[in-house]
Amino acid sequence: MKTMIVREYHDFFLPDSYILDLSDQKIKGCTGCWTCWWKTPGRCIHHDLDFFYHHYITSEKVSFYLTVSQGFVSGNLKTLFDRMIPLFLPYTNYASGESMHDKRYDRYPDIEIHYYDTFLDAAEKKIFEDYLQRTFYQFHSKNISLIGEMRDVRP
Repeated sequence: MKTMIVREYHDFFLPDSYILDLSDQKIKGCTGCWTCWWKTPGRCIHHDLDFFYHHYITSEKVSFYLTVSQGFVSGNLKTLFDRMIPLFLPYTNYASGESMHDKRYDRYPDIEIHYYDTFLDAAEKKIFEDYLQRTFYQFHSKNISLIGEMRDVRP
């Protein structure tokens, strides 16, 4: 099984896996130029995520290790999500009862999300988890699992 890792924390790796380390890589913002849809379909004009796109779409599973920032995903991760738009077609359909971009590829990876559970209450955690579930549902992933990990904050 080919697994890809996107991490904001954790130092482990899997042999022969692609790792996108967001703790030391700043993702460039989407310019909204539509080049990834019309001029170079499936490829962003920035080219900084070319390896990411390839490994994401060819992986069976993508494991995310996320930090929680102000009760939400980090700005860098949100930018990565925005930049994933080349993986889909510019056309939308309403077959599911809601507006969704059409698939560019036949298959999208399963998603496993690990995060440090530092939420103040259950409502805050639910907003975070619902956002991630909805994001990857829109990204056409069939199996999405969220795993909250408790962080030991003692000195």
